[in-house]
Amino acid sequence: MEQTAFNSNNSQKFFLYARKSTDVEDKQMRSIPDQLLELREYAKREGLYIVEELTEAKTAKAPGRVVFNSMLSRIENGEAEGIVAWHPDRLARNSIDGGKIIYLLDLGKLKNLKFPQHWFENTPQGKFSLNMAFCQSKYFVDSLSENTKRGIRQKVKRGEMPGLAPVGYLNIMTNNRKIIVIDKKRALIIRQAFEMFATAKYRIQDICNFLAENGMAKASGKLWKSDRVSKQILSNPFYYGHFKYMGEIHEGVHQPIITKKLWDAVQIVWRKRSHSWKEMRPQKPLTGLFRCGECGMMITAELQKGYIYYRCTKKSKVRSCSQLYIREEELDRQLSDQIATVSLRQDWADKMLAKLSIEEKNVAQSCDMFVGEKQAEIKSINEKLQRLLDSYLEQDIEREDYLVKKADLLALKKKLEEQILSFQQTKNAWLEPMKQWIVEAAAAANIARSKDLNAKKVLAQKIFGSNPTLKDRKVYCNALNIWSALRADPPTRDSEPTAGIEPATPFLPRTCSTTEPCRQK
Repeated sequence: MEQTAFNSNNSQKFFLYARKSTDVEDKQMRSIPDQLLELREYAKREGLYIVEELTEAKTAKAPGRVVFNSMLSRIENGEAEGIVAWHPDRLARNSIDGGKIIYLLDLGKLKNLKFPQHWFENTPQGKFSLNMAFCQSKYFVDSLSENTKRGIRQKVKRGEMPGLAPVGYLNIMTNNRKIIVIDKKRALIIRQAFEMFATAKYRIQDICNFLAENGMAKASGKLWKSDRVSKQILSNPFYYGHFKYMGEIHEGVHQPIITKKLWDAVQIVWRKRSHSWKEMRPQKPLTGLFRCGECGMMITAELQKGYIYYRCTKKSKVRSCSQLYIREEELDRQLSDQIATVSLRQDWADKMLAKLSIEEKNVAQSCDMFVGEKQAEIKSINEKLQRLLDSYLEQDIEREDYLVKKADLLALKKKLEEQILSFQQTKNAWLEPMKQWIVEAAAAANIARSKDLNAKKVLAQKIFGSNPTLKDRKVYCNALNIWSALRADPPTRDSEPTAGIEPATPFLPRTCSTTEPCRQK
């Protein structure tokens, strides 16, 4: 910043302010040296006393310019009384900074503004004109921003990726349009890097070394690091002809460097290598299911000599535990036997599901009958309420009697409405869980015979809850609720399931059968 003073009879002191930014809206504006040259000549012609020249390379779209804010603070402190700038849009392109200048003019702290390209006088008309200039500058920025976004959207629709080209490509201008073309020398190296990694014989660091050996560096001149190679090269769909913009994949019109087949092969290798240690270690699905039958602690698992063994954690502080290990295969066999004891024969399951379908129809009929009766009662209450109101309006009854009888009728109506709602919500509440249980019980035998330990654990938790224990290398389980009935009534018996499996339903006393319609008592 250079201090310049011109001899004049003007007693006012001015700051000379020049600004230039790299934003799109300033690309056609004069550079800072050009502005300084023009402003110095202008100040000399006008005989202005310049206290200091202030320059700033920052956008004015948003408040927060350090030099500009410092200049206003110094004006408030009386170091100067005016500003010389090329145009009002050099001072402000947002409403906050523009408002500060107008406010300082109102206070009299700022007495004058001089622009070679804009007329200003410190009068109401002059401030109005200045304010319009600030508004026009803001409108220009806003509309230019929207036009830029619209242009980018159109560019994406045409299949052209906005922004800088990735390594292996070049940004060039043709017919006043930016396009991306292949950098033939670097494209060959990039293709070789993809081919090397697809063989699964090279690490990411090997690819980095390969790029360095072939003179490949980032725009800053620094060598590629492994995380950048994986994200910006090996995982970039641009190289096979697509590109990602705003989280969405688009088809590109640029020439691809590699084939989609090669890119897919690289992604397969990358996914295999990106598995976490937790995913790669052996799974122990039966942990968390059993407790030790001796000390009550949980059963854990560990890998020993290629086999998974389950054992007590022995974390009890009040008693020691002498339980030994058990192989996963043996634990699986015993758990499968326990699950098989509560399996349901498929022919039984089919018959029970058929009876449930009939039961569902019967419940629907009973529900319609029940709801119809209650709605008839509600209709009767509404009629009574109307007659009660008519009697009150004709002064046949006193207000106190009217209020008491109305409250009683409304309470009864509300009770009936709640009964209808409750019955409609609970009429089939037991059917779906019952169907689900029958399906699971029928599938229990197949799950017991399968090798899917996760499925066995999930089913065992439903059947046995937290009851399973392991003691002396033997599994002990107690089935819960309805599952215990299956264990008590072995599925090998040649008996038919009993009819009438529907539970009692509130608000509707009746006798029901799965083969006959429900009857009111």
